[in-house]
Amino acid sequence: MKSLMIQGAGSNVGKSMLVAGLCRAMVRRGLSVAPFKPQNMSNNAAVTVDGGEIGRAQALQALACGLEPLTDMNPVLLKPESEVGSQVVVQGRRVATVKARDYAALKPSLMAPVLESFNRLKSRHDLVLVEGAGSPAEVNLRKGDIANMGFAEAAGVPVVLVGDIDRGGVIAQLVGSQAVLDPEDAARIKGFIINKFRGDPRLFDDGYALIAQRTGWQGFGTLPWFPDAWRLPAEDALDIVAATGTGAKIVCLQLSRIANFDDLDPLKSEPGVQVIMLRAGQPIPGDATLVIIPGSKSTRGDLDFLRAQGWDIDLLAHHRRGGRILGICGGYQMLGQEVRDPQGIEGAPGSTRGLGLLDVVTEMTPDKRLTRTRATHKASNLTLEGYEIHIGRSEGPDRARPFAEVDGAPEGAISADGRVMGSYLHGLFASDAFRAAFLRDLGLPATQRDHGAEVQATLDALADHIETHLDVEGLMRLAR
Repeated sequence: MKSLMIQGAGSNVGKSMLVAGLCRAMVRRGLSVAPFKPQNMSNNAAVTVDGGEIGRAQALQALACGLEPLTDMNPVLLKPESEVGSQVVVQGRRVATVKARDYAALKPSLMAPVLESFNRLKSRHDLVLVEGAGSPAEVNLRKGDIANMGFAEAAGVPVVLVGDIDRGGVIAQLVGSQAVLDPEDAARIKGFIINKFRGDPRLFDDGYALIAQRTGWQGFGTLPWFPDAWRLPAEDALDIVAATGTGAKIVCLQLSRIANFDDLDPLKSEPGVQVIMLRAGQPIPGDATLVIIPGSKSTRGDLDFLRAQGWDIDLLAHHRRGGRILGICGGYQMLGQEVRDPQGIEGAPGSTRGLGLLDVVTEMTPDKRLTRTRATHKASNLTLEGYEIHIGRSEGPDRARPFAEVDGAPEGAISADGRVMGSYLHGLFASDAFRAAFLRDLGLPATQRDHGAEVQATLDALADHIETHLDVEGLMRLAR
């Protein structure tokens, strides 16, 4: 059995994309490959074929491997609900919501399911490519660690450390990581990779040699910036592109607990459409055609956040001007009259007044709906495929005008004037025919693009990029 772990000298150094590209490169060499991340923290989640949820990055890596996503690929998922607390998902199922200071006490009990999931993948595949979380240099978190060196030690997996030169200080990132690690952990690191280089990589030859000399680690190459990275789903909200394209404006509100924001990815390549991710403090443009309120991990909290930006006033003005509004999942709940949480599932018990643009009321319930969904869009009668990942149920008169139907049952709601829409369906814009029809209904240009084929082509291009610039054969030898 072969396995290799990619860790980062810091957060957001490009581990997820690097693992996705390596997955595709190894698969093209004839290996059966699976991705694995022991612990992830992200509100961008995917529903798995076995009915659970994992980080969206692991779903992309599974796609790169030609596999359906499984809960074993990301056995511990932390979904932040506030500044100090997260929902804890273990092997696809929510088990608790804990404050950050209490998570350390929970971690030791999580190593068993982590290793159980890893060993199941090991038994089924030639190679498991493991992604760390954050950085092993956060040695204050080493006790009970399941994400980086604690896992590498328990599973006996060699480690390659990735540094991000685009941020600057990459020599200090890598040499400094070795300096603060315990000698036993430092010895588990067998090599390093420089990521996100812009310009002529030969200009860094001296720095590259210095890192190798100071650490004793083998260098596996310098990877230039991959310009098509924006075509693949981002995992971290920090990676959200502020605006893409030119033409008619589709505006998405970047909520403080935004979730499943890759719903918008298929729109970004549409000609004649400008997708704007609106950041806090920015007004909604008066010439927007469509405003999207996306999913949220804290619906009531993000309603307060939305109002603090003045977006509630902007939305009402946008609607008065004849503009369209689409709420997805938590955004759908916000569009209603009220969001009730009597049991305090997402925070303190209570209720919050909604935006009042849809005549529905949402009540949070303990059960979470996790399912892949095939639906029929009512306006176009076209099939769309997506997934549901939410708590809460929405009911009210506007449900008599559903956005879609699922197995003959109404899904979502539409206002009486037809200009405000809500749906629990994530991933809906990945359905090509539906996306084109939806845009045409808005009076926007649309093409019959094959979004899935574009993602596959980008993964192939990423694998080519990695094969060109990194010592892939050396990494395979290390995995063995």
